[in-house]
Amino acid sequence: MVRGTLEVLLVGAKGLEDTDFLSNMDPYAILTYRSQEQRSSVASGKGSAPEWNESFVFTISDGVAELTIKLKDSDMCTADDSVGEATIPLEAVFQEGRLPPTVYNVVKDQKYCGEIKIALSFTPEENTDRDFDKESFGGWKQSS
Repeated sequence: MVRGTLEVLLVGAKGLEDTDFLSNMDPYAILTYRSQEQRSSVASGKGSAPEWNESFVFTISDGVAELTIKLKDSDMCTADDSVGEATIPLEAVFQEGRLPPTVYNVVKDQKYCGEIKIALSFTPEENTDRDFDKESFGGWKQSS
């Protein structure tokens, strides 16, 4: 079972479909790992090529091997528009420990609608099992 800390560096996105007609959209990201959810700042007026350069930390405590990033457009008077989402596989970072900034496809309704760039690093939890001397703890010991 994988346990540890996952750090996600949300670098930026490009080629996003602009959901605002009269002005540039104000995108932000919602990063989700299991029940842990974190939100980036709003890249006000950055349109289809926002840059965040923000880090997020998640506690990994089981074998779930993907991170979901939903991109939204912050709107003042109406509900925020969905821009798309990316599903990031985590198996490689669990094995390698660190992945450089990598581009992932953003999709909406199974159609490509841009790219998001993130870097990942994983720090495994220290093994807390104690090494007890098998002869002196919890077993039969032959006397001499």
